[in-house]
Amino acid sequence: MPTPIPVMCDGPPPALRDLLGPEIEILEWDDSPDSPALARAVGILAYGHPRVDGPMMDRAPNLKVVINHGVGVDHIDVSAAHERKIPVGNTPGCLDASTADMTMALMLAVARNVVTGDHVARSPGFTHYDPSDMIGYEVSGSTLGIIGLGRIGRQVAKRANAFEMKVLYHNRRRDEAAERELGVIYAEFDDLLKQADFVSLNCPLTPETTNLIGTRELGLMKPTGILLNLARGPVVDHDALYAALHSRRIAGAGLDVTAPEPLPRNHPLLRLSNVVITPHLGSATDRTRQKMAEMSVVNLRAGLRGDPLPWPV
Repeated sequence: MPTPIPVMCDGPPPALRDLLGPEIEILEWDDSPDSPALARAVGILAYGHPRVDGPMMDRAPNLKVVINHGVGVDHIDVSAAHERKIPVGNTPGCLDASTADMTMALMLAVARNVVTGDHVARSPGFTHYDPSDMIGYEVSGSTLGIIGLGRIGRQVAKRANAFEMKVLYHNRRRDEAAERELGVIYAEFDDLLKQADFVSLNCPLTPETTNLIGTRELGLMKPTGILLNLARGPVVDHDALYAALHSRRIAGAGLDVTAPEPLPRNHPLLRLSNVVITPHLGSATDRTRQKMAEMSVVNLRAGLRGDPLPWPV
């Protein structure tokens, strides 16, 4: 039997270990300066968004490939990898639907007081139903603004159409094909913020989108507006968001990602009742995670063989 190929991976679950099989030796994650794992690793499989940068790659003289279990690669210095002729792969497409579902779940949860309502319904003080309590915001027929009409944003638009929502979008470039297919309407960035009842962030994290939503942008939103972040935490200035939520400058927010992730346990956002925070569940479904694992392993094996990656970055 051939000698197993050493691959460094941070905390792979049993299902992913099974897919890797006996031909892969899984090395425990160790990115320290004198890491024996890095010295041996032929591949890196980033499972839980660990940082992979140029200096780390330089400490891995045998490294042939870096694979991300997921789509977003802001934690991997792709340019540094390419400079070193190390291919980088990810898992595009397989999590679009599940992340769009989560966008709608957070939209409904915030607008309709689902989390607060659950707490009230379980509390000893709930002994009488009052129709005037916990009035939320209508989702059906409202206006949704999508910032980042990529693969996930398109799936969000499809779901919004089922709720008979007016869908605005903003991209760096106008997408006339999406307008014809989905009935979405292009809007300038500020106009989208002013008009939308719900603002959904579905864009990648780049230098241009870091702190894309701050005090100025939140100030443009409606007082009844709700912000949804399914992108990456640093797309939103968290201090500005806390101020806007605390002062009720906007009505609420739904966050599946934060900066940092997780938030410190004493972070002021955690004390607010008008924000729903989930622990990065966008792709956390059985079918999606299985597909992500399968694509990651196919990518990894191709890179270890020196073949082109099926899903390169």
